[in-house]
Amino acid sequence: MGVTNSIPVPSRLLSASAGTAAGVLGLGVAEGVVRFSARLQSPVVAVGDRFVDVVPPWLKDIAISLFGTNDKIALLAGIGLFLAFFAALVGVRAIRSGVAVPLMGVAGFVIVGSLAATFTRTGTDLAGAVPTLVGGVVFAAALLFFRFLSHRTYEGEDEKGVMVGEHDDAPLENRRSVLSAIGGSMILGVLGFRFGRAGGQSTAGLASRSSIVLPDPVISLGPIPIGTQSAGADSFITSNADFYRIDTALRAPQVDANDWSLRIHGMVDNELVLTFQDLVERDVVESDITLTCVSNTIGGRLVGNARWTGIRLDDLLADVGIDPSADQIVGRSIDGYTCGFPVAALDGRDALIAVGMNGELLPVEHGFPARLIVPGLYGYVSATKWLTEIELTTFDAFDSFWVPRGYAAQAPIKMQSRIDSPRGLDQIEAGTFAIGGVAWAQPIGIAAVEISIDDGEWVQTQLADELNGSTWRQWTFEWEATPGRHSISVRAISTDGTVQTSDRTEPLPNGASGNHTVVVLVSEDTQ
Repeated sequence: MGVTNSIPVPSRLLSASAGTAAGVLGLGVAEGVVRFSARLQSPVVAVGDRFVDVVPPWLKDIAISLFGTNDKIALLAGIGLFLAFFAALVGVRAIRSGVAVPLMGVAGFVIVGSLAATFTRTGTDLAGAVPTLVGGVVFAAALLFFRFLSHRTYEGEDEKGVMVGEHDDAPLENRRSVLSAIGGSMILGVLGFRFGRAGGQSTAGLASRSSIVLPDPVISLGPIPIGTQSAGADSFITSNADFYRIDTALRAPQVDANDWSLRIHGMVDNELVLTFQDLVERDVVESDITLTCVSNTIGGRLVGNARWTGIRLDDLLADVGIDPSADQIVGRSIDGYTCGFPVAALDGRDALIAVGMNGELLPVEHGFPARLIVPGLYGYVSATKWLTEIELTTFDAFDSFWVPRGYAAQAPIKMQSRIDSPRGLDQIEAGTFAIGGVAWAQPIGIAAVEISIDDGEWVQTQLADELNGSTWRQWTFEWEATPGRHSISVRAISTDGTVQTSDRTEPLPNGASGNHTVVVLVSEDTQ
């Protein structure tokens, strides 16, 4: 036993590094394989997509509250860190002990990834698992190679073929061969990953978008009136770059508009299939609409206002004929995601199949080539991105994606108001300060906004001009700030006289409610 324990073996750090390198190589090869066909699925994205499908709504809301629009990056980073840790553990066990258990771990990784890539929202496709299978084989082969190389370098193996001992005193020139192999595997894995991500299928939407011109509207709305902007409030129009993005797609689908079609079916008189050209040859309109995410918390930024270009949904559905017993309109994305909203929402509001956003074609991440926009309804029931189907059905017959996960089937946007300036815990100087913000009550509009300083009486603010009932309305208030710590609260009143409730609720199941309050610190005027 004494002789056996003296056999030099690779350190745990080196073994873990080898396992990580094997994992990176396997994952890189898998991503590289994905480049060759749109049917092939990235194992990381596939697992992430299935995680999104099964995650409890409360956990989704926590992730969004913590990471906001970076929630997808956080999820992918978390999966990457887990895989790196898993590969490191496998490497330690494979190189310093036997290979049976590590290879079983790799097999488990392959099984999970293959199932996630095979059974997707859009159906079952065995081809989707090919990258995971190939990557798993490379992962296992790399582990065995590192084990062989380590055994040869350190010559530390007992009669059962198990590496033993706790020290790492192989000659430097021998260790270099292991380190070089680890580094080379890492580089190859990264190159494979970049090769896969740079493939033609991953830029099909961008390429298609660059070759298409946004259709001209029948009647242009003209510039946004200056009077709609208030001092202290965010920009009335939210730029495409700043517009929030919350959806279930870890990787924005790349859809070639030349191959795209929209199928309208279900409880209709005449089913219809439209190409992109067919769609934009209809009357194109513009509409300024504020879009709100159900996950938006009190005072949150998951809300944005844009000028949308598209085709009126009510006109299109009138042409196909809606069965009088249909009460739900379901939008289906190319990735299988579904939204569902009432037929009753076609009440004259500007519900659109949008193809443009703020004077340009929809960005890929915001749904190119077409998406649904319905004023007054939270996005999770209405704003289907990468739209490919519209189905007329009933709420009894079909639940859209988030309904079985605890969210309400029907979700009109709750009236909200927000303080944009000052932000919470801002430090300002005593004197006149322009408090400003936004309020919305879609689709009927805002009649008044009031604020309360230090829980005092509610006083009216000065409203900016209203553009329409489907956009937010901005407001401002000239406040004579005195030194000290102050709280500022805001509430809105809609055009039908309803006062925004102060009762606080969480986003689940149908949107948050409550008054937005900020605390500000006012210092002495130094001038």
